[in-house]
Amino acid sequence: MLTHWIWLATRTSGNEMKKIALLSAFGDPEDIYFADATALSRVEGMTEEFLAALADKDLTGAEKILAQCMEKDIRICAYNDAGYPKRLKNIPDPPVVLYYKGNLPDFDANPVIAVVGTRKASAYGLTVARRMGYQITRCGAILVSGVASGIDGMSMMGGLTGGGFVVGVLGCGADIIYPARNGSLYADTERNGCLLTEFPPGTRPLRWNFPKRNRIISGLSCGVVVVEAPEGSGSLITARDAADQGRDVFVVPGNIDVPTFVGSNALLREGAIAVSTGWDVVSEYQALFPDKIRKGPVQKMPENAEETYQNVAQSIEYPAKKKDSPNKKKKITIDNERPAPYSDGVRPAVALRPEEEKLLGQLSAGERLVDDVIAESGMPAGKVLATLTLLEVKGMIRRLPGKRVAINQ
Repeated sequence: MLTHWIWLATRTSGNEMKKIALLSAFGDPEDIYFADATALSRVEGMTEEFLAALADKDLTGAEKILAQCMEKDIRICAYNDAGYPKRLKNIPDPPVVLYYKGNLPDFDANPVIAVVGTRKASAYGLTVARRMGYQITRCGAILVSGVASGIDGMSMMGGLTGGGFVVGVLGCGADIIYPARNGSLYADTERNGCLLTEFPPGTRPLRWNFPKRNRIISGLSCGVVVVEAPEGSGSLITARDAADQGRDVFVVPGNIDVPTFVGSNALLREGAIAVSTGWDVVSEYQALFPDKIRKGPVQKMPENAEETYQNVAQSIEYPAKKKDSPNKKKKITIDNERPAPYSDGVRPAVALRPEEEKLLGQLSAGERLVDDVIAESGMPAGKVLATLTLLEVKGMIRRLPGKRVAINQ
């Protein structure tokens, strides 16, 4: 019964891993409800505090939550339901119950990309976030974000403009609009996608809820794109969750002199993949979802799209677009030719670190899967990913669809 699922989910003295351990042992929350303290205590990880919470058999609170869901058209997806995302089940601490409004998609059958970033974003970051959201959905992926002001909200508006399916993961109940000015975004997301949360109706947007919900954003996704994030940003928590869950982390490089890009730029040094378009991200999963992903004419957003839903952001000021003069000559740069391919007989013109030379040697025979490069290098995965990113920035290698890399020819 749903009442017992809600009862288990609302045992606040135990984290999600303890609840999943109980489900693994008993199979059903109703069996957990009727189990005695001795049987429950045999499950690994049980604490006295949590056992005391499980001893509370009052279902009044659960019944009230269920009644609120019915009244407010909030649906419930329990951990054992067929529609529960398997990708989310595979994280260490998946929520026992998901509450949602709108339509719950088949996450596992689709490429799912999260876009996150700071609430106090720059005009550049906001523009890029909206464009990224638009391009990701136009390429055939589901977009996931946090429905917050700034980068999250703007990426979702871009996804909706692209006619794609958008999922907003909340740090409050599905009946709470936060921030209040995002009412239009909530309504459009419910109509054209899904509003999803682990918090029951009426849960206020308390600040500690948001770091907790970040694991769901990354857990639903194949990869996470960080557009703009200062040091200490909650978006970095999402990126760390993604890395811990085995998800890809992508970063839009930002101005090194702007504080709101310090955190996201730092991720590049830790091995995140540098991207500039939605296709850069979605193409990584083309081999996994060949029937879902499409490139198409996705780079340019529709006319006036950048003036839509400006209330989602904070003090948006878009720079004026300059048209090139028909007689304007192209700027000629010095040393702009691609570096020669690396081989045993030809060394690159730029100075290389030993680990960079080692990886280039592995790629000298042709394109390789990133996972194979990691396995054969004998180096930590994070070190390999960071080194590949540096080689890409130097223009010596290029990333290919299907998580492959090759030397630039």
